[in-house]
Amino acid sequence: MVKGPSGEQIHDLRDKISEKSEFTSHHEGIYRFCFTNKSPYHETIDLDLHAAHFVYHDEHAKDEHFKPLFEHIGKLEEALYNIQFEQHWLEAQTDRQAIVNEGMSKRAMYKALFESSALICVSFLQVFLLKHLFERKLGQSRV
Repeated sequence: MVKGPSGEQIHDLRDKISEKSEFTSHHEGIYRFCFTNKSPYHETIDLDLHAAHFVYHDEHAKDEHFKPLFEHIGKLEEALYNIQFEQHWLEAQTDRQAIVNEGMSKRAMYKALFESSALICVSFLQVFLLKHLFERKLGQSRV
């Protein structure tokens, strides 16, 4: 949840496993970010903050053609930042999926080993019971 400088709620994103979100601040001040984890598992939060604004304090040339150039440079900077953020976010998602896949493959391997050993044990038990049954049948037919 994101709250603005005057305490109003600006953005609310609940019960999401993985989400990329962005918002634009329109007022000066301190913004508050609140993260909660209802899961019993440890979670990693990746938070990137970016301020994309230009202040023209040291503007010596007063030519009106420079401001559009600065605006375009600012837009390019913001677009580049968004691309870098997207790459970082995708890398984090890939790392998380790799961890999940590794855990699932280990569990699948353990399950396969357990099932194989159970099948071998049941086969030995079946051979023992059949052998015991035939020994009893042969013992009864001789009497």
